[in-house]
Amino acid sequence: MSPDVYRVFETICTAAAIKGDVLEVGAVAGPDSLLRMPCLRLASRRIGINLAQAAVDTHCQIIQGNANHMSDFANGQFEAVLCNATLEHDPYFWKTLAEIHRVTAPGGLIVIGIPGYGGMGAQSFLRNKPVAGWLLKAFARLINSDVLRAGTVTLGEHLFPDDYYRFSEQAVREIFLAGLVDIAVCTVMQPPRLIGSGRKL
Repeated sequence: MSPDVYRVFETICTAAAIKGDVLEVGAVAGPDSLLRMPCLRLASRRIGINLAQAAVDTHCQIIQGNANHMSDFANGQFEAVLCNATLEHDPYFWKTLAEIHRVTAPGGLIVIGIPGYGGMGAQSFLRNKPVAGWLLKAFARLINSDVLRAGTVTLGEHLFPDDYYRFSEQAVREIFLAGLVDIAVCTVMQPPRLIGSGRKL
C-alpha cells in the first residue's frame, strides 16, 4: 500500500477516535494492514475479512470469507469499516457495499479507497511537470493523437485475482457513500486513488 494512501486513512481514523470494533474488508496480514494503524490501538476488536485466506497476528484477526455476504457479522456491529484497493477486484462490488453499510453501526465511520481516473488528457497527468507536459502535448500534435489529448489517466490493470473497475469521484459520493453524512472525498497520487469517508445515520 502506498504510504500516501495509508496516511489519508490514518488521518481520517485518528479524527474519528475509534474505540469500538473495526472491520477491514480485503484485509491482509502484516504491515500493510489498515488494522495496524496506531490510531486503532484503542479499538475493542480489529477484524479483517479476506477472500483468499485467514490469518491471526498480534494486532488483529483476519477471517476467510466473501464480503458479498458477511453473515458472520451482525447488523451495526462495527464502529468503523475500512476498505482499500478491494472493490475494483470484486465483480459484485455493490453487494459488498450493501454489506459494509449493513454491518456499520449508526454513527459509525465508513472509509473506502479505490482507483479512480484522472481528468481529460495527458496534460492532467503531468500537471506538475511542465516540460514533460509540453513535450507530450507537442508529440500528441505531431502524431495527431486524440487519445493523448483527451484520454483519461488510470491505474493499470493489476490482477488479484481479477481486476474489473475504475471509479469516479461522483460514484464514490453518490453510490459508495450513499445515505451517509459528513461525506468527504480526496484524491491521492497519480494515477488517482480516491478515498471517501462518511458516517452512517
